[in-house]
Formats: sequence, structure tokens, C-alpha cells
Amino acid sequence: MPRTNAFHVLFPTTDHPQLWRPLRDRMTGPGGFYNVGNALGLAGGVALAVAASGPTLSEGARAAWDHLAGSASALSITVAMLIFFWGGEAYHRAWANGFPPDARLNRWGDLLSAVGALALGLGLFLIGEALLAATAGLLHAAGKLGSALKGPDPAAPAARWPDPFRAAVVASRLPAIALVLLAIGGALAAPGSPAPAELAAPALLLVCYLLWMRADLLLLRS
Repeated sequence: MPRTNAFHVLFPTTDHPQLWRPLRDRMTGPGGFYNVGNALGLAGGVALAVAASGPTLSEGARAAWDHLAGSASALSITVAMLIFFWGGEAYHRAWANGFPPDARLNRWGDLLSAVGALALGLGLFLIGEALLAATAGLLHAAGKLGSALKGPDPAAPAARWPDPFRAAVVASRLPAIALVLLAIGGALAAPGSPAPAELAAPALLLVCYLLWMRADLLLLRS
């Protein structure tokens, strides 16, 4: 099975392949897609918070702090993102040599992702996002934990149906993507031109969710 490279998706051509090869090689397999989405979500969220703050450095720093750890919900989501980074690194190492991945590291990535999903679900619940807490949190965690506990079965024949735990993780993305698309559609349908901030946050989330879903699908297909 050929390796799938997130770098080629984001940067399909380059004039200096030797310069980009180390980064490209680190972005092989699902771990690359997960961590590109994680980096965009974390850095982009901070950037948008700072951009919406006052013009002084102290106001920007305060906005960044509030976004990352200014409340229990913000801290839970930030902790979740850091755990997801750790899980993405485990997936990267598992898939560093292509398919089949290292089974132990792949299961470690599943377990870390399950813990991160629970932390994310808690943060979403605390800000009143019950639907996302149930799907992006509990359903996602259940799928990842099930994959970690089940593990691969090299002797099993090719399955006719998708793995239910991997499929649950893919399904957990759908409500969030639907809500993001509704937010973008609502901003575009409103009278007058939408403010850039009204589109920037949901557009950023959409890109992140599509990257994460791409990684989910790689795991599902494997």
C-alpha cells in the first residue's frame, strides 16, 4: 500500500525537494494529517483571539491566555489538543515505514486520542455544546478506545464491513462539520458582506476537521 503524504496535499510542488524532504517525511500517514490539523487549530485559534483583542501587547497576551487557559473549558480544550499532538506523533512513528504500521505505536496513538477526546468533550460540555460533547467527545473516545483495546488481527480475513470503532471516529466528525458549514452559510446569507472574523473561525475549523477526517479515513482503510 503506497504511503499517503499530507505534505503533498498542502504543498504539491516545490523547487527544492532536498530542503523540504525532512518535513515531508515527517508528514507521512495519518499522524501528519492529525498534527497539521492540530497545529492549525491551536495556532489559528490563538491568532484569531489576539486579532480580536485590543491593540496593545498586554491585551493581546491576555486574549491569548484567555483562549488557552482562561476558563475550565478553555483549559480542557487546550489539554485535549496537547494530548492529540502526542497521539499524532505516535501515529507518525507507527506509520513511518508505510503500511503495515507498527501495531504497538498505532494502538498507543488510539489510546492517547481517546484520552484527548474525553478532555475535548469535557471542554465542549462546559461551554454548552452538548451535541459536540457527545460526538466529538464521547463517540470519538469510544471509537479510539475500542480500536486500542481491539488491536489488529493479522490472521483475520479481509472484512466485508468497515471496522465499527474506526467508523465511529469518522462519524463523530460529521455533526461538527455540519455545524461549521451552517455557520459559514449563515454568515454568507446574512444581509451585507460578512465580516472577515465571522468567516475566519468557521473556515479554520472546517479545514482542521477535513484534515482530521482524512487521517480517520486512512486508519479506517488500513
